Amino acid sequence: MKRKATGLMLAALALALTVVPSVSAFDFTEVENQVVEHTLNNGLKVLIVPRHEAPVASFVTWSNVGSVDDPKGYTGLAHMFEHMAFKGTTTLGTKDIDAELKAIALEDSLFMKLRAERNKGMLADSARVAELEEQYNAAREASYELVVPNEFGNVVDREGGVGLNAFTSSDQTVYFFSLPSNKVELWMALESERFLNPVLREMYKERDVVAEERRMRTESNPIGKAIEEFLALSFKAHPYGVPGIGHMSDIMYYSRLEAKAFFEKYYGPSNLTIAVVGDVNPKDVIKLAEKYWGRIPYRPAPERIATVEPKQIGERRMVMEDPAQPVYLAGWHIPEITHPDRTAVDMLMQYLGQGRTSKLYESMIKEKKIAIQVGAFSGFPGDKYATMCLMYAMPSQGHDNYECEEEIFAAVEKAKSELVTPEDLDKMRARAKASFINSIASNNGLAMQLCQAQQYYGDWREMFKQLDDINAVTAEDIQRVANEYLTKDNRVVVMMNTAKS
Repeated sequence: MKRKATGLMLAALALALTVVPSVSAFDFTEVENQVVEHTLNNGLKVLIVPRHEAPVASFVTWSNVGSVDDPKGYTGLAHMFEHMAFKGTTTLGTKDIDAELKAIALEDSLFMKLRAERNKGMLADSARVAELEEQYNAAREASYELVVPNEFGNVVDREGGVGLNAFTSSDQTVYFFSLPSNKVELWMALESERFLNPVLREMYKERDVVAEERRMRTESNPIGKAIEEFLALSFKAHPYGVPGIGHMSDIMYYSRLEAKAFFEKYYGPSNLTIAVVGDVNPKDVIKLAEKYWGRIPYRPAPERIATVEPKQIGERRMVMEDPAQPVYLAGWHIPEITHPDRTAVDMLMQYLGQGRTSKLYESMIKEKKIAIQVGAFSGFPGDKYATMCLMYAMPSQGHDNYECEEEIFAAVEKAKSELVTPEDLDKMRARAKASFINSIASNNGLAMQLCQAQQYYGDWREMFKQLDDINAVTAEDIQRVANEYLTKDNRVVVMMNTAKS
């Protein structure tokens, strides 16, 4: 399934927002008034928006759990459970559930014995390890023989579903796909069942897939390496500093036991929001939600992470070498998305490094041609807690990271000393509004935005206040946040230089 850990950075490298000169004709009030909200007795939030333009509907299950919630020693578990959610249930994905559960129990028992012996380190009995490995591998294969592979996805495909996917980010895990609008009950049955009676089948096989994903996205990827080091350098206390994919030793360590405990803690209905947008009748959707999702017993939502990242007291810097293309990253600590300053910070990042009219693009790519990619964005790696804004560059041939750094820092200092012009402010507002409109144009996009606002603010209505917040930002606000947050002591720098042969 899709992931957004290193994917955030890779996507940002190609970021280019389209300027729309006028958005005044778009009636956001009309969209807001169409949203129907319902909360089940078990705490599940249901959001529905009828759109009858086409006989289709998009469905989103938004889980308020991400890699930031990974238990210590089991990093990557949120992402791992995302994979497991596609493996089926007690009735879907099995040839014989009773025989399969017995085979899984044996597989788990042997893995735990093998893990315990390996944990002895130098004192481990190599003969015993070899014996357990042989028994464990045989048990794995026996349990896999009872699996009907990919049955969840095959059912969705047969019924006309499209876009079946999911992603795990630092703050959330999200499952989504679309179906013909006469298949609402099918979605309710399928989706609720995988969070009512999940079977974490093929877990150890899938764990190998995740390990390979880490090798590909991080260990063999210079940008992935730089990002992982950047986050570790940025957060010494808060778990935002832990890689979302997980550390390799943790990936190979956790068992089905830990995955089940994670599911029980974070996948209760009070920690979920579902959104249905499309050609549907809200009353029918609510009735079906009560029938299917109402089966899941209430569990209290987990508490927020209490750890607060200490104030940084000096610049943190790391320089690495790699045979590949050089990469430059500079970031500053900023508040979480609900903080009053965040809209101004977001607009500052847009002004400096988003799109072809941004200051960094104009100076570094158009004029001086010292970079082939440059950009800036906020909310890295997440938005739920105090986070980072990030500026990045990839030097062009014949130029290096130090030249890029000088130009980036000069642009930052200029933003501190000079006010944004009224023309630039109008452009930023237009771009931000256009981006918001584009984000809710599709059924899936609107469902995502509603769930995200519900998670971060506790009220989906906050989504429609974004434009008011954008319009309220002044040039003085942008200058103030530049001076407050983009300081040397608050700065983290990671550069990947090309290794000399």
